[in-house]
Amino acid sequence: MIDELTKEVIRRIEASEGRKRSRAADEQLRFEHAVHVLLTDLWKAVKSTPFRECSINKRSGWYSENPRYRDPLLTYKQTIAVFNGLLKIGFIEVTQEGYYDRVTLQGGLTRFIAKDELLERLQELDGHPAISIKPDLDAETIILRNKVDGRKVLQEYEDTPATERHRESLKKINSCFLKHWFDLEVQDTELTKLEARIANHATKEPIDFSQRTLVRIFSNGSFKQGGRFYRSWWQNVPSEYRKYITIDEKRTAEFDFSQLNPHLLYHSNYKELGSEDAYDRVLDGEHRKIVKQAFNAMVQASTPLKSCPNEIDMSGLDMNWAELRDRIIKAHKPIADHFFKGVGNYLQFMDSNIAEGVMLHFAGMDAPALPVHDSFILHHAYGESGEVEEAMRRAFYEEVGEHISKIDEEILTWKYRKHEDDTAEARTLDIDAVLSADDDVSHWRERHRLWYAQR
Repeated sequence: MIDELTKEVIRRIEASEGRKRSRAADEQLRFEHAVHVLLTDLWKAVKSTPFRECSINKRSGWYSENPRYRDPLLTYKQTIAVFNGLLKIGFIEVTQEGYYDRVTLQGGLTRFIAKDELLERLQELDGHPAISIKPDLDAETIILRNKVDGRKVLQEYEDTPATERHRESLKKINSCFLKHWFDLEVQDTELTKLEARIANHATKEPIDFSQRTLVRIFSNGSFKQGGRFYRSWWQNVPSEYRKYITIDEKRTAEFDFSQLNPHLLYHSNYKELGSEDAYDRVLDGEHRKIVKQAFNAMVQASTPLKSCPNEIDMSGLDMNWAELRDRIIKAHKPIADHFFKGVGNYLQFMDSNIAEGVMLHFAGMDAPALPVHDSFILHHAYGESGEVEEAMRRAFYEEVGEHISKIDEEILTWKYRKHEDDTAEARTLDIDAVLSADDDVSHWRERHRLWYAQR
């Protein structure tokens, strides 16, 4: 177990230090805690898909700033002593040195991975870190960010009835999540492709199944901006793989609000959106995905976007960015003066309140509703019964005071081929067919075995 490995590593680091005097009792407590924290993170890293690097902050001030967000037992002196000790005994290696460029104001933390002996020991540990290590439900989950000199920083704040309400609501949601097991039912032969897909994605992090709870992050130093829910493993799953997410071994469906930002923007300015699709109306129903990306970028931007944002691929359009931007403005004349005003974070606050309402509704039924921005992954039966649509409509109405129109539903499909060289058209199977398929899902099954064994 990780506790036994921690004790062994403590002994080995202390033997390598050659100290003349033992640490004081409080220092020893912090030293041993730092060993446990770093080893636990390394264990989670080697169980992630794909393996991830760990990081350490070597700036001494970081350990005392913003105590709300910090582990009080994790101190600079003892954490660095443990890190250097792990290097000295050959258990880790640095993959990237930390840096900070005072000209560009960009920087990065020191990154490291487990070396051969420790890697093997971690892989052989009984259990799984996502199951064996219980998340701390009392850790801070309401996070306030701001920008200082172009950098995102954590900001201290005084609690108010609103922040306390947000925190209590999120504790209810996270408590519900921890009673259930969510997983990704991907065939073993598909894992390499999934790992490559994540590694080559600009914004996706490795899937760490121990990230089973949420935090709520507000932006620009305001509890009226941002507020979306983050830091869960399912949010790092590429969209084409989300249909393989299971909850307690059951198949799921993903439910998505249709045209949420246009609805919110029109309503908050007392305008009528109308019945025509907000994105289809721009290019006569073509290139809807690109139009949606452009619309949201124009809402988020605080200055006119004279060039196309990097994340938008316009190679399929026979027009330039200026033309597309003008077409969107023309199609949305009632709200045209609200583009490029930076209102996106205010809209995010509204959609995060809606998301909170949906998740609380299902948490009250002991049913997890996993958020992915403005969509939710739930057991498919809640969609078939109409419970999801009713909850989403109610949450929207409670936030904005009007009814939303269509809510999209995407039911789980399974792409299956009898043989690798079979080029026949893929067919859709339900979960029973998946479980009886020839292709193995041993990783998925093993995690479920460990989950049920510890209950």
